[in-house]
Amino acid sequence: MKAIVQQVYGSSAMLAVADVGRPEAGAGEVLVRVRAASVNARDWHVMRGDPKIARWMDRSVFRRKGPANPVQGGDFAGTVEAVGDGVTDVAVGDEVFGEAVSGAFAEYLAVPRALLDRKPKNLSFEEAAAVPLAANTALTCLRHVDAGNRVLIIGASGGVGTFAVQIARARGAEVTGVCSTRNVEAARSLGAAHVFDYTRETLTGRYDTVLDLAGTRGLRELLRLVEPTGTLVLSGGGNFDGGSVFGPVGLLALGQLARPFVKPSIRGPLAQQSPESLTELRELIESGQVRPAIDRTYPLAETPAAISYMESEHARAKIVITVAA
Repeated sequence: MKAIVQQVYGSSAMLAVADVGRPEAGAGEVLVRVRAASVNARDWHVMRGDPKIARWMDRSVFRRKGPANPVQGGDFAGTVEAVGDGVTDVAVGDEVFGEAVSGAFAEYLAVPRALLDRKPKNLSFEEAAAVPLAANTALTCLRHVDAGNRVLIIGASGGVGTFAVQIARARGAEVTGVCSTRNVEAARSLGAAHVFDYTRETLTGRYDTVLDLAGTRGLRELLRLVEPTGTLVLSGGGNFDGGSVFGPVGLLALGQLARPFVKPSIRGPLAQQSPESLTELRELIESGQVRPAIDRTYPLAETPAAISYMESEHARAKIVITVAA
């Protein structure tokens, strides 16, 4: 099968199309014929081995000189090609979507049954592939939000941010988004009642929840935006230059150290994919409350260009890879 392969850390120049062996569905696994995948910030972090501290933290993803799996990519949507022993609730031909640890930038993917669900009926394969990691991150970060809460989302036009705006609104919150000039109208169209253009305006006010997806502001500045009884949620972000030691982990660690000494609650939730979260996302999508926003699509062979675009252009919404017709 065709796949995008990388042996050593570096820029997108390290990625190449190659013929590799097709995986098989082991016990408890499903073999998916991938129809579409999507690019996340996680992919370029793994591509560059950045931040460097991550190379020693997660050995299932990182090795010292290159990725643990030479085929990257997590989000996918496609059709079931085969099922392994013990899998009884999906069948060959079913349309599915989900998030693997790696391997989605390929024509076929073997993935544990627990990491996929039925594809939302009202989405194309390309749209469904844009959902899992980004939407689950937003869902995890906003689980504490109740109706009537005032929620500020910094980075409202990115992959996670576009889902966060919609999920917060679906939970009955009053949403304020922060983005650049070119994305103001897009943020409003997704459900933000108010939008700050950070290139022209200074952030003001206090909110019940501040979700920082950009990682460009200091902890003290962020805390000034949160009500004393509110919650600051830190989730990734940081610059796209690569080569850092701590990257977004630095702000998350600082937030954890500050927790005992400040009144607003500080959270840095880790989004774990599960059948329950995928089902919840599918139901939100099929009910019309959430829909993925896609910036650009690329064919599988142009995955290096897709990742370069995410690195250099601060993509709006999601970038999708089309794999099979």
